[in-house]
Amino acid sequence: MVVVAISGLHGTGKTTAAKFLAKKFKLKYVGAGEVFRKMAKERKMTLEEFSDYAERNPSIDRMIDKRTAEMAKKKNVLIDGRLAGWMAKKADLRILLTAPIEIRVKRIVGREKRNFREVLKETEAREESEAKRFKKFYKIDVNDYTSFDLVLNTGSLTKKAMAKILEISVSSVIVQKR
Repeated sequence: MVVVAISGLHGTGKTTAAKFLAKKFKLKYVGAGEVFRKMAKERKMTLEEFSDYAERNPSIDRMIDKRTAEMAKKKNVLIDGRLAGWMAKKADLRILLTAPIEIRVKRIVGREKRNFREVLKETEAREESEAKRFKKFYKIDVNDYTSFDLVLNTGSLTKKAMAKILEISVSSVIVQKR
């Protein structure tokens, strides 16, 4: 029936949005970020350390992204991941969430109860590492938004407002598919 892909930088609200939409529309939820965090934890590494490790070991990203691409071939699925919009080439709706770095870091700090400066440093390093890896391994420029159907700046939106906008977007795609 439908495949939705949600991408975005860390702290933009993509996982919150993805889980809400998956539940609302009864879609199978696939979260690439959760896999990455779990792999870092299994190796007893911080996200920054694991990002550095992944730069030297392309198999990490390839494993996560292969799973994302495979799930995108199925129906009634919502894929949440940094590269979901690029990897799910035939998604019915590709959404990119954005927000200023300060807002994203505050959200991460609130979620993880950590120090702002520490999270800022880690987030900047992680995103720089990802941009390099994705360009090198996949020829993906994460600053090129042309493959997305909807680009939404969540910086000044409440969760409720963001959810409403995305709900309308997904709903219209589902109606069109009928």
